[in-house]
Amino acid sequence: MQLYDTLSGSKRDFVPIDPRRVTMYVCGPTVYSYAHIGNARPAVVFDVLARVLRRRFPQVVYVRNITDIDDKINAAAAKEGVDIRVITDRYAAIYHEDMAALGVLPPDHAPRVTEHLPQIIDMIRRLIDRGHAYEAEGHVLFHTPSFPEYGRLSGRGEQALMAGARVEVAPYKKHAGDFVLWKPSSDEQPGWASPWGRGRPGWHIECSAMAEALLGETIDIHGGGHDLIFPHHENEIAQSTCAHGGKVLARYWLHNGFLNVDSQKMSKSLGNVLLVHELLKTVPGEVIRLVLLTGHYRQPIDWTDEVVTEARKKLDRLYGALRELLDVTPVAGVKAPERFIAALEDDLNTPMALAELFELARAANKATTPDERSRIKAQMLDAGELLGLLQQDPVAWFAHSPLAAGAPSAEEIEALLSQRAQARKDKRWAESDRIRDALKARGVLVEDSKDGQRWRYA
Repeated sequence: MQLYDTLSGSKRDFVPIDPRRVTMYVCGPTVYSYAHIGNARPAVVFDVLARVLRRRFPQVVYVRNITDIDDKINAAAAKEGVDIRVITDRYAAIYHEDMAALGVLPPDHAPRVTEHLPQIIDMIRRLIDRGHAYEAEGHVLFHTPSFPEYGRLSGRGEQALMAGARVEVAPYKKHAGDFVLWKPSSDEQPGWASPWGRGRPGWHIECSAMAEALLGETIDIHGGGHDLIFPHHENEIAQSTCAHGGKVLARYWLHNGFLNVDSQKMSKSLGNVLLVHELLKTVPGEVIRLVLLTGHYRQPIDWTDEVVTEARKKLDRLYGALRELLDVTPVAGVKAPERFIAALEDDLNTPMALAELFELARAANKATTPDERSRIKAQMLDAGELLGLLQQDPVAWFAHSPLAAGAPSAEEIEALLSQRAQARKDKRWAESDRIRDALKARGVLVEDSKDGQRWRYA
């Protein structure tokens, strides 16, 4: 199995520290609002990786955190006049529901920052004791010159690091690139007691402390979106390495690419931010998941109406093949083909894996012998399980609410097909064709097979 490591800039054989217990930490959401479709991409990508790892290794411990201390959370709570927990509980629950709708399995641990304040404070104290952090005007800051390898992950030089720090240079900083580990809270702001006064942690130290608490000082895989490489993951490496006496934080750094909408970056100013919670009202979760897996995880992908429609059609083809095998019992113990597995184990090459899955669907449509049909069905279902696809009953899939506005419901379609079946029985071919064409005009394709009428949304 090979994975592309951002730190080395190369694809490397995956060799875990302990093959009996693989560890993976992925940065999760900051829960102050609904998750957008870009937030869903790492959840789906690393869900597939966890599934693949679990096939190869006896134990995988997957941690995806919840950030529930943040200035945006404070602002949302102040706006509603409620405690921050009201905001974070609400949006954490919605996030978990939305990701489940996309077929994302729960991680082994979903730690919250508020549950790990003692560990965060302890790590900050160690950094101060070892000369890597200092207190200044109620703040505690990490002193970046104390870590000579700072900037290696992002590949940025000193000038670029300063330009990309995106923080106002406070007068109490020893170095412009120093970043906050702890900051004071006003009386109106949420805060916690610490040796440096009442305050709250900086963003970066939170993940370092939670990863250490749940997975240990050195983990196998650390993942997240490309936008987290700098400053978040760069800072995590610095503080964790220094707190652990020089030990490596993660052996493999994986980052998924950006998601654009109609070839533009998602932004509030452009008004093109797509919320998963809203998308799910019109687009099946499995369609969203397939869109997110159609491109290689490291590459940017473009969300368009055309891409969504094409994903729905692709799933129709896959479920259509399984529908023809409804009366077939899959062979017990048969797994996905080696070529499919090899694609996923080659740096999670989901486009190639999907191509292999469609080859199976084509083979299913051509298969004639009972043994062949039984074997292919087992392979399709197993491949689908690894991708988090094809987990529904095919009949239920085709009864889903359609994408196209104005398309008839499944109940209406079945009633019309019943009329068409009677027309065909009475040899009223013109009436049969009329019903078929009327359904096609409303976005429903009808196919006649040896087993009767089949239909799907166009």
